Amino acid sequence: MAPRPAWKGYLKLSLVTCAVELTNVVTHAEKVSFRVLNRKTGNTVKRVYVDAESGKPLREGDEIKGYEVDDGDFVRIEEDEIEAVQIESSHTMALDGFVDKSSIQQIYLDTPYYVTPADKVSEEAFAVIRDAMADKKMAGLARIVLYSRERPVVIEPRGMGMVLTTLRYDDTVREPDTIFGDIKDVKSDQEMTNLAERIIDKKKAKFDPSQFEDKYENALVELIRARKAGRKAPKAKAEPKPSNVVNLFDALKKSLSSDAGSSEASTPAKAKPAAKRTKPKAGASKRKSA
Repeated sequence: MAPRPAWKGYLKLSLVTCAVELTNVVTHAEKVSFRVLNRKTGNTVKRVYVDAESGKPLREGDEIKGYEVDDGDFVRIEEDEIEAVQIESSHTMALDGFVDKSSIQQIYLDTPYYVTPADKVSEEAFAVIRDAMADKKMAGLARIVLYSRERPVVIEPRGMGMVLTTLRYDDTVREPDTIFGDIKDVKSDQEMTNLAERIIDKKKAKFDPSQFEDKYENALVELIRARKAGRKAPKAKAEPKPSNVVNLFDALKKSLSSDAGSSEASTPAKAKPAAKRTKPKAGASKRKSA
């Protein structure tokens, strides 16, 4: 089943417009997720809104959004009033500027989405915009209202479609100097730097995301399987915590020596892809309500 679009609207380049859909690039369908249970009965529990003063639960329809303008003083906003707020970017992404994607600092990149034509009529205009950006090797800047927030975005061609990445506002990104400013300007020893560079050269590899493996997720799956089978939870292997290097030069030399044969092992051209995780299936061992 095709994933549900995260947004539907229009992509606009000057007077050229086409209907498009955004689809989440990332899926969490295979991630292990837990439900909260009543320890005594085994039943699932649910969260309910309660009045902060009286502690009484709210009935359906009693809740309303509020914006605090003063201590304890709220402006009440109805849900339909929020839905009625419409600006151009609520339904249209107008490409109002073009940049080299590499000129956007990585700290400003947020969430990626696939962009596809929403219908047959839009396919030709979509292809023209996509191919023009591909030929010029440029990415388009636009704005979009997504999840009740207007967000700047960058759109770039990718294969037969395009990829949109939401961007962070400048005033939400901490300047590097506010974090790096306390790091002392240490002059590194050139000989030790050369050793570190040789280690890097020996570990050089091609980027291959299929080699990434979520070991923590795998450990959770093994825990669930053990408990489902009535076994004790597997004991975690104690990993030694690293400590500060006492003699940096010796540590670099030893690292270079121990990685002597790693250049071949680090090239994943013939490496097997990481095994696909499978979540334990629900079965007869599911606990019944008391």
